[in-house]
Amino acid sequence: MPIAIAAALLGSSAQATASNADDAKMNAFIDDLMQKMTVEERIGQLNLSVTGILTGTEANTDVTKKIAEGKVGGVLGLSGSEQVRIAQKIAVEQSRLKIPLIFGLDVIHGYKTTFPIPLALACSWDIPAIEEAARIAAREASRDGVCWTYSPMVDISHDARWGRVAEGAGEDPFLGSRIAEALVRGYQGDFSSDANIMACVKHFACYGAPEGGRDYHMADMSLWRMYNEYLPPYKAAVDAGAGSIMASFNGLNGIPSHGNRWLLTDLLRGQWGFNGFVVADYCGVREMVTHGLGDDQQVGIRAITAGLDMDMVSEVYLNTLKKSLDEGRISINDINKACRRILVAKYRLGLFDDPYRFCHSADEVSRELYSDANRAAARRIAGETLVLLKNEGNLLPLKREGKIALIGPLADTGANMPGTWSVATALNDCRTLRDGFEKALAGKATLLYAKGCNLYDDPQLEANGTVFGREMRDPRSAEELERKALKIAKKADVIVAALGEASEMSGESASRTRLELPESQRRLLTKLLALGKPVVMLNFSGRPVVLDWENRNVPAILQVWFAGTEAADAIPDVVFGDVVPSGKLTMSFPRNDGQVPICYNTYNTGRPNKKEGGYFDKFTTGYLDTSIYPLFPFGYGLSYTTFEYSPVKLSASSMNYDGTITASVTVTNTGNYDADEVVQMYIHDVYRSVLPPLKELKGFKRISLKKGESRKVEFTIDVELLKFYDAQLHHVAEPGEFEVMVGPNSTDLSIAKFTLNR
Repeated sequence: MPIAIAAALLGSSAQATASNADDAKMNAFIDDLMQKMTVEERIGQLNLSVTGILTGTEANTDVTKKIAEGKVGGVLGLSGSEQVRIAQKIAVEQSRLKIPLIFGLDVIHGYKTTFPIPLALACSWDIPAIEEAARIAAREASRDGVCWTYSPMVDISHDARWGRVAEGAGEDPFLGSRIAEALVRGYQGDFSSDANIMACVKHFACYGAPEGGRDYHMADMSLWRMYNEYLPPYKAAVDAGAGSIMASFNGLNGIPSHGNRWLLTDLLRGQWGFNGFVVADYCGVREMVTHGLGDDQQVGIRAITAGLDMDMVSEVYLNTLKKSLDEGRISINDINKACRRILVAKYRLGLFDDPYRFCHSADEVSRELYSDANRAAARRIAGETLVLLKNEGNLLPLKREGKIALIGPLADTGANMPGTWSVATALNDCRTLRDGFEKALAGKATLLYAKGCNLYDDPQLEANGTVFGREMRDPRSAEELERKALKIAKKADVIVAALGEASEMSGESASRTRLELPESQRRLLTKLLALGKPVVMLNFSGRPVVLDWENRNVPAILQVWFAGTEAADAIPDVVFGDVVPSGKLTMSFPRNDGQVPICYNTYNTGRPNKKEGGYFDKFTTGYLDTSIYPLFPFGYGLSYTTFEYSPVKLSASSMNYDGTITASVTVTNTGNYDADEVVQMYIHDVYRSVLPPLKELKGFKRISLKKGESRKVEFTIDVELLKFYDAQLHHVAEPGEFEVMVGPNSTDLSIAKFTLNR
């Protein structure tokens, strides 16, 4: 045996032995601890309380009393190293068995340094950068007492009406799986460092498919569709070692997820081998009462026997499980299994070795949080997430010269820049787009500014969509706001319109039925265009929106999402060409509301639409009044340069089950800018025993090319890449013909074919 191979095998064996020894040590410790615990103390470990009220050395009497009595296993919503230390000290000094608490927080797209919202991050298609963002978020949060994040959200969604698309990776299970893995790795590492925190994958399961796009609503779908389209990112996160899973608010196929034994035990633990713990979403156990499944005791029984380990906030477990045990309606084993899983998580985080492991000194916290290095990373990554949707006449990038008018309701509001779920962000300190433009243009061009309009004409709709507690509404009349804006715009050489959604118009409890630009903003934009000057639209949103009118009338459109705490600099970086846009959409942008839900990886019918552009064709699938295709497809995004793709070539025309085929294209930067490009590979299984999607993303590579440079890009195809779940839910690859498609998005593709042999 070669020395290198022998050494590798010995190393692997040594690692396995060490891992087994560590597991044995952990199990012995937890066995001993649980023997000492009363039933009430075991149930207490299953209780996740919420508090943000610790001050100085004093704390809320009710919460701290329960912690001291061993009735709390973890705390939600508490951060700040000293605050966490106070609560942890009560647990390890006043409770009988001195079991430390676990502290969780919604660290969704950063901590103090906030990165772009997850949907925007996904549009970078930059897996190392996404992992880096999670690692920085974990490092900041862990300095400040937090050891558990309720992220990543890996829900697949085809419905832009649902506001929580802002928190996910979009519509594709392959890309969503790669991003899920990266986020788990970034947060958790291998738990060897106090800069690692535990990930919590959510929302299990199919939360992204609510009826009507209404948040919290039920999802109903076949298992075949669930396994092929919705479950892969959850499984990828589990396989990456995620320490915890969060149940989803919705009912799934008639059963609320918090009480779904098939979902939480048979599938998650039985089929996938998940060995972490499952936590409820906020009051999710008690909400089963509202669903109609019984009273507190009944839903508590339902949840614990389904495999839900930790009850978030509702205290149903704390108040009913002992009674249910005494009545013989649950077993002590139900409680023991859940308790053990919580204790294992705390052990893996190192809390039994050092309960204050994540409570660092004020100096260390100050050095890490919102540091120059972290902010630089956030600015760089934000620049990769912006998507250039249109650039007629190469209007962008703008030159730093003359007079530039910045107009719109989102041009001068810092609190909206980071986006929804920026829990730890100092929103009052966030710089505005106006600030960023002034900095970018200092001494080179004149910046003119006017608000132009409010978000909505209707003040109630505006209040619904603004950051909690922050008034954005301008008291001036619509006519006065427009008049000033037009006066300013007439003086300018070019107009930049900052329009779209405010941050809370997407995210949780932010479903919308109309995805068009609000009337107040469309009216302003129409009048700006009528001046005959060049207009660039910066579209803020946390979801795909309807931009059909804008695409027909505005010369340049840049989708800027909500790009985090460094958005004020990252957006001008792209607008003025310091950064070349490279983002690619991960959700299709519909032409109108009636197309929603919409996605690229749809299925053929027996009567496919063959009309050019997908417009009305009698007795085929389609609409009377519009195309079946989106306005901007999945994977779409322009650049300031141009790329030329050679036809895709395959290394062979057939492949056996144990073989591989290489697909390759040559990509050339034919423009005038050095730039990045995301090369995408799709596969179509021509014939299957069940419906095959028209195309499925199966590979992508982000490459950097200097102007004039060419590069050969290769993708390896093996049988695992061709597998799907059949009607019996077997994971199979069936022999037959396959089409391989490579290009810059899901529409503009060259095709080659091969055959898979038995």
